[in-house]
Amino acid sequence: MVFHIWLTTISLWLVALMTFTGNAADKLNVGDKAPDFSLPCATKDSITDALRLSDVIGKNNVILAFYPADWSGGCTVEMCTMRDNFRLLSDLGATVLGISGDYVYSHREWAKHHNLQFGLLADHDHAVAKTYSSYNDESGMNLRTVYVINKKGNIAYVDLAYKAREPASFEKLKAALATLK
Repeated sequence: MVFHIWLTTISLWLVALMTFTGNAADKLNVGDKAPDFSLPCATKDSITDALRLSDVIGKNNVILAFYPADWSGGCTVEMCTMRDNFRLLSDLGATVLGISGDYVYSHREWAKHHNLQFGLLADHDHAVAKTYSSYNDESGMNLRTVYVINKKGNIAYVDLAYKAREPASFEKLKAALATLK
């Protein structure tokens, strides 16, 4: 009986661990080709039906900043940090794209409210977030992660535990971009 309880406990723990971490073999790594996608996009000025990652690659390095939701505290800090450093990021050769599960209409209003100068992509079914190991099944929301895609379309930097309120996370992102300049 004790063995059965122990085995059940271990099994539940392993299932929970797999839910939060996913299959390591499925995770994208530095050097991998970035999976292409097309998502609706909103800026403070407009809404477009589709922005394709492959259409942006080659012009600049691309920052894919996954975040849980518009209008939340941590996400506002994260995107406003990108806004406040937009010129610096541009000078480092980067295009910023925020991605959450919110609809483009929310994105547009949030971008207008915070004067965001970059596109916010609507991944409502979280298909892109799942591909990029940036989705939490338990919460049903994106995780806060950051990828940098280089001009050749390869993943050049990954931070699967980006901390919006810790300057060190943004400093690591800047350092990674500086190596690609």
